[in-house]
Amino acid sequence: METSEYIVGLDIGTTKICAIVAKRNEFGKIQIEGIGTSESFGVSRGVVANIDKTVDAIKKAVKEAEDNSGVDIKSVYVGIAGQHIKSLQHRGILVRDNVETEISKEDIRKLTDDMRKLVVNPGDRIIHVLPQEFLIDSEPGIKEPVGMCGVRLEANFHIITGQISAAQNIKKCVEKAGLVMEDMILEPLASASAVLSLEEKDAGVALVDIGGGTTDIAIFQDGIIRHTYVIPFGGNVITEDIKDGCMVMKNQAEILKCRFGSAISDPSMENQIVSIPGLRGGEPKEISVRNLANIINARMEEILELVDGEITMSGFKNKLIGGVVVTGGGAHLANLVQLTEYITGLPARIGLPIEHLASSKIEKVKHPMFSTGVGLVLNGFEDHELRKERLIKEQEGIKIPEMEIQQTETQRERIGLVGKLLTGMKDFFAAGIDDDLK
Repeated sequence: METSEYIVGLDIGTTKICAIVAKRNEFGKIQIEGIGTSESFGVSRGVVANIDKTVDAIKKAVKEAEDNSGVDIKSVYVGIAGQHIKSLQHRGILVRDNVETEISKEDIRKLTDDMRKLVVNPGDRIIHVLPQEFLIDSEPGIKEPVGMCGVRLEANFHIITGQISAAQNIKKCVEKAGLVMEDMILEPLASASAVLSLEEKDAGVALVDIGGGTTDIAIFQDGIIRHTYVIPFGGNVITEDIKDGCMVMKNQAEILKCRFGSAISDPSMENQIVSIPGLRGGEPKEISVRNLANIINARMEEILELVDGEITMSGFKNKLIGGVVVTGGGAHLANLVQLTEYITGLPARIGLPIEHLASSKIEKVKHPMFSTGVGLVLNGFEDHELRKERLIKEQEGIKIPEMEIQQTETQRERIGLVGKLLTGMKDFFAAGIDDDLK
């Protein structure tokens, strides 16, 4: 099959590694063709901790996706997450020399490039600069300043930073698995692409992606990302609590959580018992479903209280008409919506990655744990279309402005957050960082 027609998203998570193959169908909709998953043993809280184990897991997931789809996978779009991802707000100002001309994309690029000169923590680098809204001659609330006239151009920026070593480790794992990394995309943005509608982003919504090692928060308002944050707790912590509280094996704790777990304890669970096989032919162990729910509830309340605190600190809590959308593998718990609404005081729903997909023969993809993988595919198609447009212009002999080749900041938000990071730091890596990572 022609591999150029397919996009592959590779979600390197703490609990699982997932490869999703998709193409556009005859109606222009995105059709999932195959999924491959494998257990992730080399990733801790979203960051690669063991190169070899991560490479083996990537190969296994990709091989399964190839077998399911019949596609020979050569390149992938990869997500980046982890506690090292930080965000901050900053305002930039540009005084234009020629007031007779209209504001151009070049002016926006100059203003954005100035933000990349900000001083960040040692070991961190600016991954992406996202303009939120512009001011022209102190007139606020302008989203598209290109073509307008003015002397003083200002903008509020959402700046995302991360560790270069974390990005390089992910890139190294992908390359050792025999793949080409097309781009690297911030995972909360990928998940948002998969589960949020444009109306929700415009109305105001908080996306909460509960993964195995971390819980990612992304807040949108007026169609713009306003705040991002990573909480270093996820579904794996709940599994450990069940393991210790019920005195069972870790794999048994994970099964208990997924099959019988509930975010809220109910008196009706009092007489419900789950029997766990004993070790080496020993007596079975009986677990109370209500006790299981109490253990899960205690940890989930802690995570959601941290989420609510971060939403409050962002200053957008009273503007989130769309409420909270919970997704990720941890969103599959029973009664999680009710607990989220109780703690945050906002309407909530579970986000399934089917918002922008054609009806798929693969029912498996409708689970919230595949939100990031589907989002990577969606962003990959955005990137693919932009590259095709540039190629057509080049073939027609149309000179492409340098700024357009580098892509506008709005486009960069949709298709990836690390492309410029990985190509613009050659001098930094030449100083010895690359050798240290080998």
